[in-house]
Amino acid sequence: MLINDRPIDGTQHDGTQHDDARNVRASRRADIVWPIAVTVLAAGALVPAATAHAAPAPVTPSQVAESSARTTLESLAVKGRAPKTGYERSQFGQAWSDDVSVADGHNGCDTRNDILRRDLSGVTLKPGTNGCVVLSGTLDDPYTRTSIAFTRGSATSSKVQIDHVVALSDAWQKGAQQLSAEQRRNLANDPRNLQATDGRTNQAKGAGDAATWLPPNKSYRCTYVERQIAVKAIYHLWVTAAEKQAMIRILSNCSAPEADSPKPAPAPQSAPPEAAAPPQVAPSNTTYANCAQARAAGVAPLHRGQPGYSAKLDRDGDGVACE
Repeated sequence: MLINDRPIDGTQHDGTQHDDARNVRASRRADIVWPIAVTVLAAGALVPAATAHAAPAPVTPSQVAESSARTTLESLAVKGRAPKTGYERSQFGQAWSDDVSVADGHNGCDTRNDILRRDLSGVTLKPGTNGCVVLSGTLDDPYTRTSIAFTRGSATSSKVQIDHVVALSDAWQKGAQQLSAEQRRNLANDPRNLQATDGRTNQAKGAGDAATWLPPNKSYRCTYVERQIAVKAIYHLWVTAAEKQAMIRILSNCSAPEADSPKPAPAPQSAPPEAAAPPQVAPSNTTYANCAQARAAGVAPLHRGQPGYSAKLDRDGDGVACE
């Protein structure tokens, strides 16, 4: 069940581009859930037609996506959250590890740069990195429907962050505790569970599930929820009752025409946004002798301004240490 989640065209200059963007969004959402839809449609093909005279009504990609996502959602267990006890970022392996058995694994490049290359357009790559490290590009952010210019550097890298569609803390409390170390490492680096987005929006989401957080861009919420359902099915994670109801509510509107309003891009920021500290973040006076120590504490990568960051750990001076 592979998900081809390419960036959504958020261009907002004229009516033609709006239509193109809507067409791309519908196409991408169909791509994301199509493997599930094939199963549903194949099963339906075995049922005899009620009449040989009436042609069936055409099925739109959005209807296929909604139907297959609902079917998959019904297959997920519904339980309460397990205790967060024992959760550390390190339980999901080294951040952005290439040592995974999902798409782009073992390609010689860290996962963050894999996703930047996938989701950004007009990408410029750093020479001498075998086509790996992204120096600049433009993100048409599906979460905010804004265009964000990305430049790798100490004051700019954090403007574009990589979101775990199913947050790792949420996954830990809904079944990931029972996964093997390899499975958790795959989950944390699976392109199907990753999306480049605006840094502030990613920080605002935190560990929220569909019941507590949805993308500001309403036209992307169907795709977002469909991706969460697919990832939870792949990794045998469950949903809470409130989460399931929120997903059903979103999916029930997926066939309706999109009518979201463009939103202005966030004001440029000269420094990384201050994030609410998750449990694994070290106290502000904590320092690390090296990146191995930071990774062992489960806090890597470290962004400039975060507790534990120091210039000596940021070898390329881009503001992100222990990548």
